[in-house]
Amino acid sequence: MAVSVLAVLATLTLAACGTEPGSGAGSGESADSGDGSGTVRAGQPVTGVHWTVSSLTVGGRKTTAPAGAHVEIGPEGKATGSLGCNRFTADAAVEGDKVTVGPGTTTGMGCEKEVQEFEKALGRAFSGELKAAVAQRSDRKTLTLTTARGDTIALVSEPPAPLTGTAWKVTGLVSGSVTASLPAGTENKAHLTFGKDGSVEGSLGCNSFRGRATVSGSTLTFGPLTSTRKMCPGPEMELERALNGVLEGTTTFGIDHRSLSIEAKNGKGLEASAPAAEG
Repeated sequence: MAVSVLAVLATLTLAACGTEPGSGAGSGESADSGDGSGTVRAGQPVTGVHWTVSSLTVGGRKTTAPAGAHVEIGPEGKATGSLGCNRFTADAAVEGDKVTVGPGTTTGMGCEKEVQEFEKALGRAFSGELKAAVAQRSDRKTLTLTTARGDTIALVSEPPAPLTGTAWKVTGLVSGSVTASLPAGTENKAHLTFGKDGSVEGSLGCNSFRGRATVSGSTLTFGPLTSTRKMCPGPEMELERALNGVLEGTTTFGIDHRSLSIEAKNGKGLEASAPAAEG
């Protein structure tokens, strides 16, 4: 299990938005024309938007982004988000339809091989000067970032996920201030869904479970969980034991757009992500 550490990411260039190709606008801020055609005009800010990375095209080869990969640019010039597994932060400079981001930091959590490969490719694409183009599609915006080599990063704005009714996929285990990756081979095994009736159900990595979860402000109080009694390989049982230590009694929780964190009184916790919103 790899432990999350801060590591300098020497060249991480992140996204902001510009104009749709052929629109002729020279500003880094764009907006829908209002007729549903996808044309844009100056006036709509792009900072503060949760941009989900949908795909990366390098050398003509398109790769779908892993769940959770996203970028947000704050009005203070900081870009934050996730490369697909590890989180990052960096300075972001926006000028017209060009975006340049200085050196930043990223966590060093171990990830699945395919996700690690995507993160490396995305890190390389987010380098140097990027051309940004934004378009409005129905109730969501799309953002395309193009590198000097002609590679592209496709992103889409997404609404925040509600606690209830969302299928939260467990992506990490927390101990104090340290986040660790899941045991090898269990990356897509554990999930939980909260019902509006106060119920909670899902999978602990091996066994399915059901129980009660009462929400009060930023606290979640779990009642005793009932689960199946299967025996599974060691890593799955390791994950299950860890989650059983979190989903009991009174816990605190927080939602950051489409990411959920839950922490028990003993300092143990979990991180989970919501699936991409349907277009």
